[in-house]
Amino acid sequence: MHSGQRQGVTYDDSPRDFSASRRIVVKVGSAVLAPDGELSAQAVDRLAADLAAARLSASASPRSIVLVSSGAVASGFRTLGLQQPPKTIVHKQAAAAVGQQRLMAAYASALESRGVRVAQVLLTAEDLASRKRFLNARATLMTLLDHGVLPIINENDSVAVDEIKLGDNDNLSALVAGLIRADALVILSSVPGVYDSFAAGRPGRLIRHVAPGVDLSRSVGSDKTAVGTGGMATKLRAAALASRRGIATFVASGLEDSIIARVLSGEPVGTMFAPRTRAISARQGWIGYSAKPKGSFTVDDGARRAILNRGASLLPGGVVEVSGSFDAGAPVDIKGPDRVVFARGLSRYSAADALAIRGKRSTQIAAILGHFYSEELVHRDDLVLRE
Repeated sequence: MHSGQRQGVTYDDSPRDFSASRRIVVKVGSAVLAPDGELSAQAVDRLAADLAAARLSASASPRSIVLVSSGAVASGFRTLGLQQPPKTIVHKQAAAAVGQQRLMAAYASALESRGVRVAQVLLTAEDLASRKRFLNARATLMTLLDHGVLPIINENDSVAVDEIKLGDNDNLSALVAGLIRADALVILSSVPGVYDSFAAGRPGRLIRHVAPGVDLSRSVGSDKTAVGTGGMATKLRAAALASRRGIATFVASGLEDSIIARVLSGEPVGTMFAPRTRAISARQGWIGYSAKPKGSFTVDDGARRAILNRGASLLPGGVVEVSGSFDAGAPVDIKGPDRVVFARGLSRYSAADALAIRGKRSTQIAAILGHFYSEELVHRDDLVLRE
């Protein structure tokens, strides 16, 4: 293999052009906006100028851009008299409550002075886990974009508990990209891109292009900053999720001028993760990555092989264990004999009914339950493989 390449990865400045992309999600982290724990007016102004320029394109109509922004906690904790980023949930929530309004005020001033109207949208995992709320969130975002407004999204950290965790907004940006069917996701970091190694504070070679399905998690080291909550590992997971949705992802430096416009124009900056050609649908994306499982089915090895290798549905005969309490139509995890989740789907039967028919033939369902909805516990159309 050529010294400048490894399997599925290239290091050269190959040309790429995303100037035709119409709908973009941009994610920016605390390390870019508030590197010292204080919101940087210069960083906000630089980003605002870049967003305003990136909205313009060679065609007559402007691009639609959604910004997923961290920075609320990092912008607010010093106002509480804290000298270091908070560790407890209650202090994180209080810092977010103080910092979020400061963050939005800075964005509104910097963007509206450039003719870009903004809107604040605060989300939690529950907003995306519920199918109804998921669709409502998409309708709201699409309406804002249709009216030329730039939505600025953050997790609702002042009231959320489980959502204030490692990598939340990297994951959120990928979910939002799928939600609005974006053409590209641009993740702005404090480093120029993804390096193939990072040991003792020394980066290796900068990767320029990653093929679909390539796993870099074991070769890319941690680079988490003092005020950030993620690091490169969460960006890799976000890129993998976006790739499954058919969305190209770029990781680039948010410390450079005009970086978004440069990425979209094809300048070889940052690291590009190529999208999969056979992408999952928006509905499949919700089932696999947004919906919150209410229970699980543990299946035997034959059922697992049939699902993985033949694209089969899950029949009751292959189920050996039912966990949780759920109604028909609820999302459930599907585990193999090793208890590892390999798929997620929508159950066509309640937990009580599934427990009664587990291990049975589909022809026995009506006699056992006294009713019959489907011969499958999870139909293939309602099932998504997890990676």
